[in-house]
Amino acid sequence: MSISLVAGLGNPGRDYADTRHNLGWVVIDALARRQGLSWQKERRFDAEVARWDYAPGQTRWLVKPLSFMNDSGVPLRSFASFHKIPTSAILAVYDEIAIDLGRVKISVTGSAGGHNGVASLLEHLGDGFIRYRVGIGPKEPVEMDLKDFVLGKFSPAQLKIIDQTLDSTLQGLALLLESGVARAMNLLNRRAQNEPDQT
Repeated sequence: MSISLVAGLGNPGRDYADTRHNLGWVVIDALARRQGLSWQKERRFDAEVARWDYAPGQTRWLVKPLSFMNDSGVPLRSFASFHKIPTSAILAVYDEIAIDLGRVKISVTGSAGGHNGVASLLEHLGDGFIRYRVGIGPKEPVEMDLKDFVLGKFSPAQLKIIDQTLDSTLQGLALLLESGVARAMNLLNRRAQNEPDQT
């Protein structure tokens, strides 16, 4: 089944714009720009939505829930229900502390791993949505509270890494959308394992 809904997870408001928890929005905003799409605020879904007619008779939706991260699943369930999109056709793009900054991994099942946005999706959509996990790790200093880390802002050096790897992040996303989960997982997850650590 092809992916019909690409959701970027993040928090609304200026205070959260450059935080690690909003990396999903950075990626989905970049995807929208690359495809020449414009965002429209849909109050009935509490979300920003961009329509992507990527092939004749084929529509894909980009969605940014405007609820806070912890309630991301509510707008997505409302939108998916209205458009009759099954959970298996939903792709969520979000930050992942268990993956190093600049790398990505794809998964389909599993726990929320401490990510409240994913926990909300599991609660309201059920398991089975596709996950495009964009690294923000490792957590440094290690003793820092997880909430403080994910709601903290990237350093200039980290923003440079994001800028340098954004193109490959979008290429991986395009591979997933065009070639499907199995092929993308095979290529991208193996690449994440085999690449040397960045210093």
